Amino acid sequence: MKPRQIIRHHLFWPVAALVLLLLANTAHNPSFLEVTLQNGRLYGSVVDILRNGAPTLLIAIGMTLVIATRGIDLSVGAVAAIAGAVACSWIVSGGDTLTAILLALSVCTLLGLWNGFLVSVLGIQPIIATLVLMTAGRGGAMLITKGQIITVEDPLYHQIGAGFLVLPIAILISLGVLLVVALITRRTALGMLVESVGVNPRASRLAGVRSRTIIWTVYVFAGLCAGVAGLMISSNVSAADANNAGLWIEMDAILAVVIGGTALSGGRYSLTGTLIGALVIQTLTTSVYAIGVPPNVALVFKALVVIAVCLLQSPRTSRMFRGRRKTSATPARSKEVTTA
Repeated sequence: MKPRQIIRHHLFWPVAALVLLLLANTAHNPSFLEVTLQNGRLYGSVVDILRNGAPTLLIAIGMTLVIATRGIDLSVGAVAAIAGAVACSWIVSGGDTLTAILLALSVCTLLGLWNGFLVSVLGIQPIIATLVLMTAGRGGAMLITKGQIITVEDPLYHQIGAGFLVLPIAILISLGVLLVVALITRRTALGMLVESVGVNPRASRLAGVRSRTIIWTVYVFAGLCAGVAGLMISSNVSAADANNAGLWIEMDAILAVVIGGTALSGGRYSLTGTLIGALVIQTLTTSVYAIGVPPNVALVFKALVVIAVCLLQSPRTSRMFRGRRKTSATPARSKEVTTA
């Protein structure tokens, strides 16, 4: 592949941003990339990034498919909080861990089903439909926990977000889901159907594609992903905090999807790009404090980096650079013709 083709690839700038962030952290802390194996577990800053970024990656996978159908889901953070609240409340009340997990995921699946119903059946705009659950869901989580932080002492539950099988269990779950989704969407017709619905829902419906079912399915899947992410978040701290669990994680997930090259207008999407985007977001979050950026400007710094990456990979920017190269090359060609 030629250098110009590499630069034009939709993953070039996200990968470049990730490499630059890793280099900046390494320059500030030479041991940043060091990974050690102790007692069958990997330790290091990179491993921490993978573990802490697992919930964002998982939610971003579901968000990728939702955005590919011209939708958006702002409720995933609230759904994640509900998952932790339901699971921890059940465990504290004397229930077993497996039932708590299944109950939490069932509730989150029903919430995704509700979002899909509002969008695909009632025709409500996705941003409005999910904004309702974003607000009401957080209140529902507070209602379940009665406004308290519920702490659990359950070793099995703790393994979901903080356990290790050489690598953190959380990132293994997220990567496993990513692999399954990639195989299903790229090895079957489902991926093509999702893209067709995102490009032109009406034409897809006229062609016989059940666009309503596709849209409903991706919202259910997004709710399920948010539920698993919520279990990771709460189990990592062995507590359910309805106020802070999953707070603004929907924004990080959307940013990860956009940085990865998925079009907000629907249709084209990239699961590999979503993985890279999630790593960029989590590495950036870690870097903000590691390189000494003051907390009061941390969000501003993070926003500037994300905006820069999005601008560099935007189609209009690439067309602008191509136009400049063509303009500069035109006089040379005309001069050669005159000389001849």
